[in-house]
Parts: sequence; structure tokens; C-alpha cells
Amino acid sequence: MAMKAAVREDGSLLSRLDRALYRIEGAFGLISGLAVFGLMLLAVYSVGGRNFFNAPVRGYVDWIEVTMPLIAFMGISFAQRDGGHIRMDILVGRLRGRALWAAEFVSTLAILVLIVLLIWGSWAHFGRSFDWNAPLYSRDSTIDIKLPIWPAKLLAPVAFSVMALRLLLQLWGYGRAFLTGDAVAVPLIEDVATIAAREAEAVSGAEDKS
Repeated sequence: MAMKAAVREDGSLLSRLDRALYRIEGAFGLISGLAVFGLMLLAVYSVGGRNFFNAPVRGYVDWIEVTMPLIAFMGISFAQRDGGHIRMDILVGRLRGRALWAAEFVSTLAILVLIVLLIWGSWAHFGRSFDWNAPLYSRDSTIDIKLPIWPAKLLAPVAFSVMALRLLLQLWGYGRAFLTGDAVAVPLIEDVATIAAREAEAVSGAEDKS
């Protein structure tokens, strides 16, 4: 299962790079959230226009098609940094010390290999869609209102590239933890009781300030 993880920070180069990349990931996550909110407003407007004015949004499905990559890909690196992706911790959750860091290093390396393949494939897919000499630089478009598809296809390799940078930093972090025992810039999975205690402390602190 996936639980929110703590990430230790210090003054090292690794931690500084982690925080710098996290700001980029946060911006990508914000864009993804705004895309979800925008599609919600678009759905309300389309349904309302259809029911009350017999005039739904033209090309509603097309807009969903070109916006979906914002929702599907832009937040994956942000979730990876915080340890928010679904995990199977039946085995890894029982490991401690160097055995844990070695297992995390191997699994992160496997994910990086997959992400590199996805970058290569999605960039090739974008290249088949983009054409400097075509109208709107696009060889293909949506069916209804002819929106160019290449911007949506470009989002995949961009988001995967940020994910690759995150995985490289985490490999550095897990390797450092394996050698020194000091885990920085990697998600430290906490149990449910620890998370609940930390959240209760945060809530009580907010109530004290108010």
C-alpha cells in the first residue's frame, strides 16, 4: 500500500538538488491540479449548456483528450518524491538498514530503466505528430474540432524526464544511505501510527495558533 513518507533534508548538495527539483515537481503538480479543476468547470458548463440552452461545449471530448496527459503524467514525479505511489511492502517493509537501502536501490534502478524506455518511446511518438511545415505544426489532430495533438504528446516525455531526474537523485540517496547509513532525499516510509501522531500534532499546533 502507499503511505505518506517523510523525506530528510540537510545542507548537502544532494539535499539542495532535491529541494530544487521538488519546486519544479510542485509546479507540475499544481498544473495537473488546475487541469482537473478546469475539466470539472468545463463539464459543468457543458452539461448546463446542454440542459438549459441546448448548446453543449463544442468538442468537449476533444478538450478532454488533449488535457488528459496533464492529469495523467504531470504529478508522477511529485508523488515519487513523497513516496506516494502504490507499493507492495510485504517484503521490503520488513527490511532494515543496508538490506532495505539495497532493495530500494535495485527497485528504483528498475523503474529508471522503464522510465528511460518510456521517454524514448513517447518522444518518438511526439516526433511522428510534430511537423514544422504542417498547419499548426501537427500531422494529426482530434476528430471533432481538429485540435493539434502534438502538445499533449510532448507532455509525456517532459514529465518522464523530470521523473528520471528524481529517480537519479533517489539512486544517489539510496547509495549514500547504503554506504553511510544516512538517508537523505529519499522517502522514509512511516507506519500508520507514526503518520497519525504527526498529523495530530500538526492539527493541534494549528489550533493553538488560532
